[in-house]
Amino acid sequence: MSQATTIYRIRDLPAEERPRERMAATGPQALSTAELIAVLLRTGGRGHSALQTAQTLVQQTGGLHGLRRASLPDLCAIPSIGPSKASLILAAVELGRRIAVTEAEEAPSVSSPSAAAGLVQYEMSGLEQEHLRTVLLDARNRLIRVCEVYRGSLTTSLIRTGEVFREAIKANAAGMIVVHNHPSGDPSPSPEDMAVTRNLVEAGRLLDIPVLDHIVIGRGRFVSMREQGMGFAEK
Repeated sequence: MSQATTIYRIRDLPAEERPRERMAATGPQALSTAELIAVLLRTGGRGHSALQTAQTLVQQTGGLHGLRRASLPDLCAIPSIGPSKASLILAAVELGRRIAVTEAEEAPSVSSPSAAAGLVQYEMSGLEQEHLRTVLLDARNRLIRVCEVYRGSLTTSLIRTGEVFREAIKANAAGMIVVHNHPSGDPSPSPEDMAVTRNLVEAGRLLDIPVLDHIVIGRGRFVSMREQGMGFAEK
């Protein structure tokens, strides 16, 4: 028997186990990440089915978290993934990001730490550098906009109060939530995070733009520093 006749192919699977047929029968939520990618790819490469190629891609990128960070050259370096398939995958990832952003922008109010984290968590959890953003709110805690303020390691020497509050003053914001990410994936606040928070909370009191929370985004998790009592001690 030749090697070609023993190659694992999706069409060799029972119909109920094929990704596309399973999606039609049970919906996309029932499929694994690799199966969803296999549906996008449609075909594999020499000696590999679309599902095997998708499984290799998931393993080499580190799953969805790594896939959000992957570039076109990163994906093209994976066996059986050429520019066409890589572009298709990146387009799907970008559509997911835009859906998350659109849902966040349409949120009528931000009344809890989870609501604030939900505005930016999808994107910020995949960033390779620290980013600091401000969530500007009106008097009814409705979102005005999210502003990027800093990119890079956050230290008390780097953070300039005027930069953090500039857009809030322009927008006549009634309150502000500070958000930054930890690329390590661990959202535990550092001593520097607490020092920055104390400085910003005090500045907010002076400017009459209260800092309502400082949220640290990790991989699939976040920490509300106000809920933890870090940097928000009342005077």
